[in-house]
Amino acid sequence: MHHNPTFMNIRSATVNDIPVIRQIAYATWPVAYGSILSAEQLDYMLDLIYSTSSLEEQFAHHHHFYIAEQGNEPIGFASCNVVEPQKRWKLQKLYVLPDIQKSGAGKALLEKVIETAKAHLATELILNVNRNNPACSYYRKKGFDIVETVDVAIGSGFYMNDYVMRKRL
Repeated sequence: MHHNPTFMNIRSATVNDIPVIRQIAYATWPVAYGSILSAEQLDYMLDLIYSTSSLEEQFAHHHHFYIAEQGNEPIGFASCNVVEPQKRWKLQKLYVLPDIQKSGAGKALLEKVIETAKAHLATELILNVNRNNPACSYYRKKGFDIVETVDVAIGSGFYMNDYVMRKRL
């Protein structure tokens, strides 16, 4: 077996990885949402979700974070948590650096989240995705179905206009 320098690795993240998670979020969000959200909402949401204190809180509330690495370079991350024990887990985040998409990192991260949910006896995985996000079709291909349309108030007059999608495990 020859050594592949671009070998993909998925590892569990800890609070020590918060700077890495922030870095990837700040690199991916403007590309993912630049044409969907106003600059004001983008900044507001990044601060709301990815401030160091917010991420520390997510770790403290048992959100599982995973980082995808190619070589030793972090190129993406995902997080998930239980929302209904023995039944439902939620994919909270899944982002891969824009210039590295289609590398298999997103798929590998999603598989890791599914594996985690199944290990905790979940029968379904849910997620929220912006209704205008091309990721909707990606999740459909991965076996998720739209189960609900929601407008979630997130403060400061901003809303997340989402689909709730579900995959049976």
